Amino acid sequence: MNKAILLGTTAIAVSFAMLAFGFMSGRHETAVVGSSAQAASVQTADAQLDRKAVESIVRDYLLDNPEILVDVQNSLEQKREAAQRVAHRETIEEDKAQIFNSAYDGVVGNPNGKVTIVEFYDYNCGYCKRAQHDMQALTASDPDLRFVLKEFPILGPDSQKAHVVSMAFRALEPEKYGEFHNQLLGGQGRASEDSAIKIALSLGVDEAKLRQEMKNPAIVEAFSKTYDLANKLAISGTPSYVVGNEVVFGALGKDALAEKISAAKKCLDTGC
Repeated sequence: MNKAILLGTTAIAVSFAMLAFGFMSGRHETAVVGSSAQAASVQTADAQLDRKAVESIVRDYLLDNPEILVDVQNSLEQKREAAQRVAHRETIEEDKAQIFNSAYDGVVGNPNGKVTIVEFYDYNCGYCKRAQHDMQALTASDPDLRFVLKEFPILGPDSQKAHVVSMAFRALEPEKYGEFHNQLLGGQGRASEDSAIKIALSLGVDEAKLRQEMKNPAIVEAFSKTYDLANKLAISGTPSYVVGNEVVFGALGKDALAEKISAAKKCLDTGC
């Protein structure tokens, strides 16, 4: 916020200075056309005085009207958000197959649902753990909702290893993936390779096959693609969502997500 306000203040000062110096420069140029070197020296001295006058005017104006800094900040933020929305829509359109229908993502809810919400999550993200209840409530209340779980391990080595187990388990037991996901994300303590394997074994997967699948290079390739996609969408934290043509950051809660889902459905029906 302080940085943005400083930038806004600088922009205002520069604008005033450009206008003032432009006016004064034009005035001097008109006065000294065809004049001698002595006149040019006088012009330089006058310009220095003019600069001090402009700086004083700008300073006094900002001190007398500090609310303009808020207006500048709001305007800059609105322009930034508008540009980001446009960039998000372009990326979602260009990469919609990878976002909504990637072969390496887990799916809960109705796999053939009319509307899809995509969640970028990390098994050790506290906000993701709280948002898990939102996902469960939304899929339970909306039989037409398809919920894609995009594994996005960003919280250290434990997360990386837990997600490797998750990816391997989904490849071997896709029909049990939702149960595995809920147990690991909803578990106490930090998710790790050991805790993930323990849950996987309790759900009946063969340990030897699981450990072999954990070595599959396709898992690392999938993570790499997800990281690249997150960069394109300006996603750096979890949970983050893609709903329709919009990117949603943070655990906003069930009601806020439901509104986004409803808007996405309307877009499918009427176009956006």
